[in-house]
Amino acid sequence: MKKISAAFTALTTGAALTGCTFGASIDTLMTPPKLGPEQEQIYSKLTTSLNTSNISLKYPKSGKYLSAFIIEDIDGDGGNEALVFYERNNHAADENPLHINVLDKKEDGEWTSAYDIPAAGSEIEEVKISRLGSNDRVNIIIGTSMINRSEKNVSIYTYADGRLQEPPTFSKSKSYAFFDVVDLDLDGQYELFRLMGATSESEAMAEAFKLDDSGTYHRSYLELSDNFSDFDISYGKVGDSEMGVYIDAQSGAGSVQTDVLYMKDGALHKVFSTPERSAETIRPAGCGSFDVDGDGSIEIPVQVTAPGYGESPESEQLRLTDWKQVIGDDKLEKHYTSYYSVNDGYIFLFPEKWEGNVTVKRDVVNDEIVFCAFRDGKMGRELLHIFCAEDVPSREDRISSGYMLMHTKGDSACLALIPRNVDTEGDGLSITSGDAAVGFRYRD
Repeated sequence: MKKISAAFTALTTGAALTGCTFGASIDTLMTPPKLGPEQEQIYSKLTTSLNTSNISLKYPKSGKYLSAFIIEDIDGDGGNEALVFYERNNHAADENPLHINVLDKKEDGEWTSAYDIPAAGSEIEEVKISRLGSNDRVNIIIGTSMINRSEKNVSIYTYADGRLQEPPTFSKSKSYAFFDVVDLDLDGQYELFRLMGATSESEAMAEAFKLDDSGTYHRSYLELSDNFSDFDISYGKVGDSEMGVYIDAQSGAGSVQTDVLYMKDGALHKVFSTPERSAETIRPAGCGSFDVDGDGSIEIPVQVTAPGYGESPESEQLRLTDWKQVIGDDKLEKHYTSYYSVNDGYIFLFPEKWEGNVTVKRDVVNDEIVFCAFRDGKMGRELLHIFCAEDVPSREDRISSGYMLMHTKGDSACLALIPRNVDTEGDGLSITSGDAAVGFRYRD
């Protein structure tokens, strides 16, 4: 829920569905990709070393590395090694079938299998290869999961003297919900950042690991503001810091709220000093934090009842969205008001003159949202219509009626119309097509 990307794209272009059974691994549902010449050689050397070709290649579900073959310099010697993920098809019932094999390239260009080790889970979630902290050691960071993908673990390996080794100073005991390698404090060195969801035994938690010159991982951690589970992550400025982590977390059925973290002097810090301050950001699921004005700072959306709907049943109310920025410590300041259609993916930021003077209504007949002047508790003249077309004929029909094209995605499109009515009351709320273009945003 950075945002955590769709795992199905981790398999190769052109893969095709071949049928499925419940509980089957995703890798068994897709046609494997055609191997390149170097991968063919690596695969041949692997099967020769295993004395069997009865294996299945395993593919990371997300991230930079989406192949069963990762060819990188993992020991810092200037030459590449190959990491291959596979599972034995004829494994014993008590054996973990998922393995990692390391192959070295000899001076004559031939590959040879150097080391083989069982992985921590049944599926490869994501792989990152990076230095951490001030140490020059290359870290092979592998996220794995069990077959149901609910229990996930992060392991760190180093490759030296022909062996994959797990450093003893890194804690991997807790199941993670998200991990990344990122320079949290902008000191030019990377940290491993990890989030764990709440369980019956522990609170939701964030951790950051730095690696020092001696090879020791230093852990900074803190508890999050609620019993969070699923996470969506955004990075952006926070207060006086150039780098913050905005965590949109599922905090209840159909709702999400935000915690904001940053790193300073080697330690993680929370912006919201109390759980109650974080709870002020609770809103419906899908309403995610976003750099709505492109200035590098993330805004947190908070929904409010639109003017004129205060006495209406909640099911009939329309809502506006205030976009708030973190200002200083523990403070949120409203920067924009908007209408945010989560289902259709668009945001319309109100011009400053609309603040407190405009509301919205739904035109059921024409299936569009209408922005109206609001004065003395009543809706007035119409100022803007936004319509989302699901196909090309609907789009072309609206364009022929004078609508402006604001955004397209495949056959769907968002269009806007500025009614040609006269400001007889002198409210000064009319906007131009340029104003409409400036205020329109779309979230892919």
